[in-house]
Amino acid sequence: MAELVFFSGTMDCGKSTLALQMDHNHTARGRSGLLFSSHDRAGESVISSRLGLMTQAVEVRQDTDFWEELVRRRTHGTRVDYLICDEAQFYTRRQIEQLARVVDDMDIDVFAFGITSDFRTELFPGSQRLIELADRTQVLQVEALCWCGRRATHNARTVDGVMVVEGEQMVVGDVEPAAVETDPRQARLTGGGLDELDPPAAPVIGYETLCRRHHMRRVTTLSARTQAGSDVALPFDPVAARL
Repeated sequence: MAELVFFSGTMDCGKSTLALQMDHNHTARGRSGLLFSSHDRAGESVISSRLGLMTQAVEVRQDTDFWEELVRRRTHGTRVDYLICDEAQFYTRRQIEQLARVVDDMDIDVFAFGITSDFRTELFPGSQRLIELADRTQVLQVEALCWCGRRATHNARTVDGVMVVEGEQMVVGDVEPAAVETDPRQARLTGGGLDELDPPAAPVIGYETLCRRHHMRRVTTLSARTQAGSDVALPFDPVAARL
């Protein structure tokens, strides 16, 4: 019998990699599936992994109706045995309910992949509804790590390297930790005089995984390195690792 399965975890735990691997495994066994994603880091209509894997997918928008999508495809003779639904945390509650209906009434397997909670430690609406409706919820075994070396359990949003806990739930940002740099907006001395201030730089929005202790204390990689000294490597320092 078909199932609705939710694979969840923090950033960097391999959700998209597993989604692509599952699609490969099912295709290799002669099954036919559809891939969906929403707001992928690589752009629209794609599922991408940080390992470099990428494949085309159907972009899920606010008005996407999974039931109508599957009825239309089946009416035109398209065989669909399963759905791969990546970035499911961005789906609406209504869309998750549509996926559950697809499982129950069309006997199509749905494998959903997503982040459970946002940067405020609050559940995404899509993830919450999946937890409520899924036949199985599976936490991925690949553990993301905090800069301190502990298991990362929370996602943090940073603005210029400083953790924030307010703002819109969905904001696109970089997932690479910011390096310690000199403020580009400071004045420069040239020719014996003071130049005009450089125009303010746009704030850099970023995301980082932290353990609960450092998420509660709002200690990111950048703030920890600043306190320890910019030339001191932290126990598990993603910034130093890429220098």
